[in-house]
Amino acid sequence: MNPIDVLNEIWTQILGFTSLFVIPDWGALIGLLPVFIVIGLIGPFLMFMMLGTLIYLVRRPRVKVRFVEGPRVAEIGPGGEPVFAVGFPHCRRHALIYPSGTIFCERDQEDLTVICTKCSLGRSARIDTCTNCGLVLKVVNHPVVARSSAGPKAGGAAAA
Repeated sequence: MNPIDVLNEIWTQILGFTSLFVIPDWGALIGLLPVFIVIGLIGPFLMFMMLGTLIYLVRRPRVKVRFVEGPRVAEIGPGGEPVFAVGFPHCRRHALIYPSGTIFCERDQEDLTVICTKCSLGRSARIDTCTNCGLVLKVVNHPVVARSSAGPKAGGAAAA
């Protein structure tokens, strides 16, 4: 074998190897078309769906639980007198606002006063109906029980 035949054989092998990449096998590429569709169209769609869900889970509004126990001090108005919230029982003597449904002041056991939400007339917290406008304001506080548990409820149903 002379050197020219050896060089021709090497050149033929190089061309055969590069033809695998330069000249495609159209039958094999058509067979891969569903894979290209999944990767090119459905893949980004699923990625954006998962990314959107993740962003929502991170930024969604959270429930803020605040436990208010007992009375709170009323705000002082510009004239130096306490400003009482409409519809909530309050004690004028101690300037305290109590949760709905409270009838007695904790400090001196006096009756509390409520300002009607409709006509702004003051009345005793014992009376459920306003004597001026007839609005029935009967609010009963239901205690919220917050307890932690080790797992879901019996039967497998988790509390929502």
